[in-house]
Amino acid sequence: MVNSMKNDNELEKELENFGLIARAREIHSEFGDSAALSYLRSSYRLLSKVYHPDMNPGMRESAKIKQQRLNRVNRLIHQMKDQEIIEIIRKGAPKEDKRKILLVEDDNEVLNLIKEIFLLEGYDVRCAVDGVTGYEVFLKFKPDLVLTDVVMPNMSGVELAGKIREKNPRVRVVYISGFLGADRIKRKLDRETLRYGYRAISKPFEINKMTEMVNDYIKDNRDEERTISFFA
Repeated sequence: MVNSMKNDNELEKELENFGLIARAREIHSEFGDSAALSYLRSSYRLLSKVYHPDMNPGMRESAKIKQQRLNRVNRLIHQMKDQEIIEIIRKGAPKEDKRKILLVEDDNEVLNLIKEIFLLEGYDVRCAVDGVTGYEVFLKFKPDLVLTDVVMPNMSGVELAGKIREKNPRVRVVYISGFLGADRIKRKLDRETLRYGYRAISKPFEINKMTEMVNDYIKDNRDEERTISFFA
C-alpha cells in the first residue's frame, strides 16, 4: 500500500512536470478513460524524441536527465493498473486558465512539430501558415504569445508583429528565424527585438531551449499583468 501511494504521488508529480496531466484531464473529461490512457502512453514516444540528446546537442546532460525521468514515468505507467492511473487523472485540483500561443509558420513540418510540443507543455495552441491568416486568427483567438516565422508569403513576421502591436502592444512575440537572405531583413529584425523587447530563436532550434524561453517569457508577462492589476 505504501509503495502504491508512493508510485501514485511520483507519477502525478512527473506528469505535472512534463505538462501531461492537464491535457490528460481534458481528454478524459471529453472522451473518457481509454482516450486519456492512450494519450499518456503515446506522449512518451513523442517526448522521447523531443528530449533525445541528439536533438539537443547544446544541452546533452539536461536532455539525458529528462530522458531518465521520462523512462521512469513510462515504467510507472506500465507497472500500475489502468484504474490507478485514471484515479490520478480524476483527482487533480482545477488548474488556472491555459495560456494561449499562436504559431505562424509556412513550413508544415516545423509547424506541426512545434504545435505538438506546446500542446504537451499544456498551452492552448492555434496555427496559421502565413501572416495574413495569422492576423485573422490573432483577432479571434487573442493569444498571450505569438511565435512567428520571419520570411513568409503575403505578410512577413515583422509586418504581422506590427499589426499585432496596433491592436494589443502587450502581446509577446517570438521570431523564428532561418536564412534571412538579406542584410536589411536581419537589421530590421534586430531593431524589432531591441526596440520592443521581443525574442528570437534560430532554425534549427534546440527544443529544450525553445520551450524554456517561451515558458519564461509567458511567466514574465503574467507577472507584469499581476503587477499592473495590483496598482490599477
